[in-house]
Amino acid sequence: MRRHLVVHVVGARPNYMKVAPVYSELEQLGTVEQRLVHTGQHYDPEINDVFFAELPLPKPHTQLTVGSGSHAEQTARALVELERLFIELRPDLVVVPGDVNSTLAAALAAAKLNIAVCHLEAGLRSFDPTMPEEHNRRLTDHVSSLLLTPSEDANENLIVEGVAPEKIELVGNTMIDTLLANVEAAIELEAWREFELRRKGYVLVTLHRPALVDSTHLITETLWGLEEIARQIPVIFPVHPRTRARLEAAGAVPERVKLVAPLPYTRFLSLQAGASGVVTDSGGIQEETTVLGIPCFTLRDNTERPVTVTHGTNVVLGLNPERLPEIPSRLRWPRRNVVPPLWDGLAGRRAALAIEELLGAAQPKRVAVTASNGNGTRNRAVSVPVAAPAPVG
Repeated sequence: MRRHLVVHVVGARPNYMKVAPVYSELEQLGTVEQRLVHTGQHYDPEINDVFFAELPLPKPHTQLTVGSGSHAEQTARALVELERLFIELRPDLVVVPGDVNSTLAAALAAAKLNIAVCHLEAGLRSFDPTMPEEHNRRLTDHVSSLLLTPSEDANENLIVEGVAPEKIELVGNTMIDTLLANVEAAIELEAWREFELRRKGYVLVTLHRPALVDSTHLITETLWGLEEIARQIPVIFPVHPRTRARLEAAGAVPERVKLVAPLPYTRFLSLQAGASGVVTDSGGIQEETTVLGIPCFTLRDNTERPVTVTHGTNVVLGLNPERLPEIPSRLRWPRRNVVPPLWDGLAGRRAALAIEELLGAAQPKRVAVTASNGNGTRNRAVSVPVAAPAPVG
């Protein structure tokens, strides 16, 4: 008898950390066939190949060549190539993580072929219509058959938008599964020593969003603000090639800020765990610093992850680089953070059980117990402890 085929589509590096725990748990359950498809939206062999070696993921079964381009170009190329692939593979379910262009393209291609879609990290909203990712999230959610959410606010967003409650499963944050599985080994690397830094004695920076780096004024002001921080505490900035090009085009040359090449996952996590604070515009970093208990300062006007502010260590500075010099003094403020519910390293298991149930693939002994969470949606209980861990590092 043919087992159900689940195809996971990834297009950018954060997608790997979100998919890996789900893929691994489904492999352990052994009730479905799986394929991993990389669209090539982001592709740097030196970094991407290391990701597959570090995470419980195989190398992609299919590598597409979407490449760079405008949002429309990327989405269109991915849509065409994924449609062809889905017609060939005939999957029973397509799993799409996050909010990149490949996410939307895969969801649309599957929906138009009447293939069920599972959105991993569903329901997040920045309520900022200028962000392409916001449109990707909303559209993907509304063509999905199964919406796996990381937090209660995501469930509430979906209910308000009219998504049927029976489609929604609160499973927790699968990217935190990856973090918790790797953080001890990352800390042992002591990557800060490579850069002559002292643990808890530097600020780590990661910036990539077009709203910031594509503005000559903002990127110049940002580097000035980072230079001011570096007068008091060392600053290290692993720079994406695109961001570096924008810095060079703006003529922004640092004197004190240490610019380095992008880092593989575990080495970056090591730097993050050893930092006294992080400056970012990345959604995933806001989540990781919340669990690590590290002060995070987000250079954006909003966040689709408000739980990192209400529960965690995140402070949204706005798109205001002039506020960066506040950071050294704010690092000394007392800070209490609570890890959000179900960010416990077991979200991948809950997600895998929800996928099994959707496909009708679960064995009788693996049928999960579900309980109401108060708003009509469900969160999944499994026979393993789900207490939130204490902050690491």
